Amino acid sequence: MATVELTFSALPAHVRTARLVATAIARRTGVAEALLDEVRLAVGEACSRAVEAHRVHCPGEPIRIELRDDSGRFEVTVTDSAPNDDLQSPGTANGLVSVEASADSMFGIVPEMPGLGIAVIAGLADDVEVSPGPTGVRIRMSWPAATPNGVPAH
Repeated sequence: MATVELTFSALPAHVRTARLVATAIARRTGVAEALLDEVRLAVGEACSRAVEAHRVHCPGEPIRIELRDDSGRFEVTVTDSAPNDDLQSPGTANGLVSVEASADSMFGIVPEMPGLGIAVIAGLADDVEVSPGPTGVRIRMSWPAATPNGVPAH
């Protein structure tokens, strides 16, 4: 199990770097070539959402990304530090929010289309978990990767 951690300041230019790093690590981990565009786009959406939240609420705080290859999965977790005082998550367990609930209630950053970024991520990643807290949101995404013998995991 290898883990790479990145932190970056809330600047849109750093989203591109995060996408490039995620794609390179996904390729090294054995994610199918056909899924690499989905990895790049999903990571870009999650990081763009975090950058916008930070620019509004806490521009001096870094955004954190963790990239892991564990148990035949490539997993990316994007964590922001923007406050979520008004976050509503009825009917959730253990602080986890379903993608549908998060799209409806969490992300009014782009008022015309709240939750669009989470909906896009859900369509791109194999598995998505959104965990809101009072001091940030954690978005975990994962895709199947090759097992140690080189066979893709399902």
